[in-house]
Amino acid sequence: FSMSMDAFAASLGKGAALGRPRASEVIRTGVIFGLIEAATPVIGWAIGAAAATWVGMVDHWLAFAILGVLGVHMCHAAWRGGEHRPTQPRQSIGILITTAIATSLDAMAVGVTLAFVNVSIIAAAAAIGLATGLMTTIGTYAGRWLGPAFGRGAEFIGGLCLIGIGVKILIEHTLGG
Repeated sequence: FSMSMDAFAASLGKGAALGRPRASEVIRTGVIFGLIEAATPVIGWAIGAAAATWVGMVDHWLAFAILGVLGVHMCHAAWRGGEHRPTQPRQSIGILITTAIATSLDAMAVGVTLAFVNVSIIAAAAAIGLATGLMTTIGTYAGRWLGPAFGRGAEFIGGLCLIGIGVKILIEHTLGG
């Protein structure tokens, strides 16, 4: 569950931006985030020791940049939108995948470390993916109720959360925070 907390925070913002998403949209978000979060430790595990240094050098910068851009975009959309701005009926698959990848790059680094211990990568990836799918589904539903209650503010805060997650990842990897 600790691996999925950043995806949970991102899904709160997504749920708020969608307003009142249909159940299919909420489930789609959970499935996409869960599948990507399950795949990234397997990718990291496959990369293993050969590229561990390189992955460790860039994963935090990529996550920071992607989450920062998405967060600024959400804040800008919330700021420029009017009080009666209609919410999006559906997130594009590209935005969902990009956000899911950005929030799961740390799982790739975890996968690299799992290559050095006697762990079933399939079981670990499945557990991470299921936890993330569950957390993002819950987060998107929670954002569904936060959006109408707090309007543009919820979307703006969601954008700030994405930026904050990116900064947190960057600080943890550069300053050892």
